[in-house]
Amino acid sequence: MAAEISIARRIRDLAEEQPDRVVLHHLGPDGGETAFTWRDLERRSALLAGELASRGLGHGDRLGIALRNSPRFTLSALAAWRLGAVPVPVRWDVPGWELERLREVIDPKVHLAEDDAGWIDAVCMGATANLAPPGLHELPDVVAPYLNGICSSGSTGIPKVILSARPALFDPAYGAPIMDMWDPVPRPQRILVLAPMYHANGFTALFSLLAGDELVVLGGFDAARAADAVERHRISTFTATPTMLQRIADLPGIDGRDLSSLRFVLQGAAPMPPSLVHRWAGLIGAERLVMAYGMTEGLGITALRGDEWMAHPGSVGRGLRGTELRILDAAGAPVPDGGIGEIYLRSPAYHGYRYVGDAPRLKGTDDGFQTAGDMGYLDGDGYLHLVDRRVDMIVTGGANVFPAEVEAALIDHPAIADVVVIGLRDPEWGRRVHAVIEPADPAAPPAHREVVAYAKERLAPYKVPKTVEIVAAIPRSAATKVNRGALVAARGG
Repeated sequence: MAAEISIARRIRDLAEEQPDRVVLHHLGPDGGETAFTWRDLERRSALLAGELASRGLGHGDRLGIALRNSPRFTLSALAAWRLGAVPVPVRWDVPGWELERLREVIDPKVHLAEDDAGWIDAVCMGATANLAPPGLHELPDVVAPYLNGICSSGSTGIPKVILSARPALFDPAYGAPIMDMWDPVPRPQRILVLAPMYHANGFTALFSLLAGDELVVLGGFDAARAADAVERHRISTFTATPTMLQRIADLPGIDGRDLSSLRFVLQGAAPMPPSLVHRWAGLIGAERLVMAYGMTEGLGITALRGDEWMAHPGSVGRGLRGTELRILDAAGAPVPDGGIGEIYLRSPAYHGYRYVGDAPRLKGTDDGFQTAGDMGYLDGDGYLHLVDRRVDMIVTGGANVFPAEVEAALIDHPAIADVVVIGLRDPEWGRRVHAVIEPADPAAPPAHREVVAYAKERLAPYKVPKTVEIVAAIPRSAATKVNRGALVAARGG
């Protein structure tokens, strides 16, 4: 077994072994592109590390990175690791009051925001960055006590920072492609980063970079630019949410685009509508689509390929890498196959996590299983089916309705571009099922009766929306996630 080395040492080793290899492309929102070799990344991150050290950042400190996808973000994370500090990406697409609340919880020694772009560029993006800075190889070879942090409001709305309990030691397993569980994946990969790098799906691409892969980073998600990047850069893989995949699949002419370079596409973050699974199976082949389920706390992971999904429609797979699953009811008793309960996971690869902030820790069992509060069931073959989060469940007239199921039923309507289902207070039903719809054609939105009739063909009567609302656009974050709680609060609770 190879000796453990720090991420700081790994950065220096890569710069010495392959100094002129281009490993990072950044595609700006203006259409511009910048490229970096490992020599560039080492020199520039060393310059930035020196400046951050002069501002007080040191071993074990947290560096808040409220920067958009950009070279500055990547260099900031590398610089933190070089100083033995903990990079904590911060959501920037929230109101100022919420951003400040996150910052208070993180309590960073140094916080980087967009208004710091000027001095960051002056330090490490100018022509002088091409010169080896004094003491380049004299930065201490230190190991941060936590690999990184990820910000989340979780299901409670209470800000929390999830710190991985793994120290910042280089481990190639962190960057291992999930498709290796089925077929060996040629390396290096060329990975397209679609998500904002404050999200786990975006940030973990840096571990693939350290493992020897090449990154092509979008400045912000745009379906057309994503398709262009796949063709132009011969992308081998990317990770996407269902919303991202839907928008790419809806592009005019997408069936004629060259997607042949894709070895696999990884989908996560939310249940995938069946129609979208079949759509992508048609675009790239079912065996090249992987659907996974996990959480930032790293309790475990399940996954399956699209061809397996065809035999277990709606599933998010079986436990991978030793992950064990249990479905338990509210009292902690096992639920029989097919019965819905809370999903508990246990994994030998689990390293633990630490919350910064007042968010409650996840529930667990005495023998080490934990749950993030998601609801689901196991079929007779041990495949997990994700239903929804308990916190999003709507109790209407005494019956339980999971928004994800209603959304999956409505999204195929040709007049609906996007939909979110929430539960609103109602004197008769307690909570009524309410559909917020973004129309495909703003000039011709679907009528209430049309939406209801469509839903009745696909859902039990109690799951059919009782009210329908048309909006210009669903308010999604840069990671394409939606804040259901905010939508409910804005409509009176």
